[in-house]
Amino acid sequence: MKQFTLSTTLMGNVTDINEEEETFKIKCRSGDEFRVCVGKETQFRFLQNLDGIDRDRIPNPEGFSLIPSQLVKKYIQRDRLVVLQGVYQEDGENRRFDARIVNLLQSASGEYIFEETHWWLTQIARLADTWLGNLFPNNQTYEIDDFALYQTNLNIIGLPTDDNIQECATLSRLIYGLSSAYLLTGRESYLSAARAGVQYQRETFRSLSHDGKHCFWAFGKRKTKYSYQLYINSLNDDDRGTIPLYEQIYAIAGLAQYYRITLDWEVLDDIKRTVRTFNDFFLDRESEYGKDAYGDYFSHLDYATMSYDSNALGDNQSRKNWNSIGDHIPAYLINTILAIEPLPITDHGNESIRTFLDICKKILKTTSKIIVEKFTDPDENIPFVNERFFRDWKPDNTWRWQQDRAVIGHNLKIAWNLTRVANYYYFMVEKTDAQNEFENQELIQLADKLMQLANRLGVSMAEIGVDLFRGGVFDSVERTPKNGMPMEFPWSNTKDFWQQEQALLAYLILYGCTNQDEEQKKQYLQLAQQTAVFWNLFFLDVDNKGILFRVNESGMPIVQGSYGNKGSHSISGYHAFELNYLAHIYISSYVTKQPFCLYFKPDANCRQRSINVLPDFIKPNSLEVSRVSINGTERTTIDPDNFQLELVEREFQLGSESEIIVEFKPLSA
Repeated sequence: MKQFTLSTTLMGNVTDINEEEETFKIKCRSGDEFRVCVGKETQFRFLQNLDGIDRDRIPNPEGFSLIPSQLVKKYIQRDRLVVLQGVYQEDGENRRFDARIVNLLQSASGEYIFEETHWWLTQIARLADTWLGNLFPNNQTYEIDDFALYQTNLNIIGLPTDDNIQECATLSRLIYGLSSAYLLTGRESYLSAARAGVQYQRETFRSLSHDGKHCFWAFGKRKTKYSYQLYINSLNDDDRGTIPLYEQIYAIAGLAQYYRITLDWEVLDDIKRTVRTFNDFFLDRESEYGKDAYGDYFSHLDYATMSYDSNALGDNQSRKNWNSIGDHIPAYLINTILAIEPLPITDHGNESIRTFLDICKKILKTTSKIIVEKFTDPDENIPFVNERFFRDWKPDNTWRWQQDRAVIGHNLKIAWNLTRVANYYYFMVEKTDAQNEFENQELIQLADKLMQLANRLGVSMAEIGVDLFRGGVFDSVERTPKNGMPMEFPWSNTKDFWQQEQALLAYLILYGCTNQDEEQKKQYLQLAQQTAVFWNLFFLDVDNKGILFRVNESGMPIVQGSYGNKGSHSISGYHAFELNYLAHIYISSYVTKQPFCLYFKPDANCRQRSINVLPDFIKPNSLEVSRVSINGTERTTIDPDNFQLELVEREFQLGSESEIIVEFKPLSA
């Protein structure tokens, strides 16, 4: 090649340092080594959070001056991970990489900055502050009427766009984010906003059936000159004119997380009605998984006929997909089960909650089995799952943009969530009295299958979905490349924010919970740390305190069209908040082994005398309760292995809220 130049990013560990020549070498995940040249204009930067604080605390060496050789001496250390932004050149046999920015990721003592105890707390708080500040300037408390100003679409600096649509699912996702921010920080303004958002969602978008047993959620609402227009059918291009199940699923994502904090019985009632809608309208009644196979759902309904097989649905007729099966697990199932199992202690009996819990557990089991048995490709040479299906589970490889393509983030989302579900089954077998040996053995066998697929996807995505030179996770690829290369991109080698979330959470939980050998565990941790680096370097919009939707292969923002928006149908207060919430829990529980707190505040009229506080479907024997404070008074005696707190009369009185702080202590392996 003659005079070829390319601005690019490289991520790798330092293998050699030559201060005199002002160079050092790095080794990328691919195994390739690069000689890196430092010049007079090279900047050395420390990783920044959304607070914008400079965390450079590296002491100057003796006789230090701002020349390249001294900067290399000060900042570059062997075996440390660095991210370089610069110019790569080839001219004949000559190759050279000139670093213009050297991104430093570890403290002077070697700890990754994003593994500090407050990193994710800071990030989720700044995100919540910015969302609330953009939507409701100058508010510290929030009422239902404030959310009349809510709108889904916000531009890159958080201002309203010309499209004033209020989408129910994006509002619910914001409620999830605000609830998660309260769980981590205990800040009352976040809970106040979540409460007002829940009230607005229920009053504006909820549509109950004639008998009050079912709940459908309208797609959205748009203000007109003199009134407003309520849209029942989706306006999203993939689902236009239908009722897609995934929008109904995400309509209760925020409600489920909010319910964990408040135990608001009206919110639980709406969750129950919505799940009943799933089972009475979207369920495949002829499923091979048996009668009332809760979990085997069609993806779309025709609003006019309320059927899944109407010709009006076109290529969404009698279809199933990842969203209609797998999205139940992270969106509401896990948080709902955490909230109601063990069954709450009440003064009014809990049979209806017991029945609902059984339904949720059946959905969890069926969806997990379907993913393991139907999503994996019979061709073992294809590392990706199938994502769209006909009624008989034959893969649909002709659907619109998806065709025979894999979304890397969906494969990693499966790895993450199957590990969580496996943890749940292992936990239940260990923590509950055995009803019978056969049932326990069945659960263990299912959990083992879930972990087997989770590990398979975790390993294969590290080989074919992760950028081996720059870090980060690619978007979509052809499942069976026909270009003679290991990967074929149908559009471009871009990277989306939500797929980085799936990768980080997948590799963190696989590191903490896998039974693979130590070398594989080490690889999972490295993948998690490298993904966290790419996220914090390239997806945080520090200037505008937001999250970028899409970047190119080197981490440069792509802001054309709606991709530059801070809020849209595809980006709201969900994935980034979920990442912050669970990254804090997973890193504390599995990596740094540092204690952490969650905050709860039961509603004054919650009708319960207990609250469940288990943070997630965690690995058995990985956490214990180390401290409980209720209304400023610490309990003197606690059961460290009991994740259900019984609220006694002096701690909880009808008509007043209780602030509950629970500290968790990670246990050594």
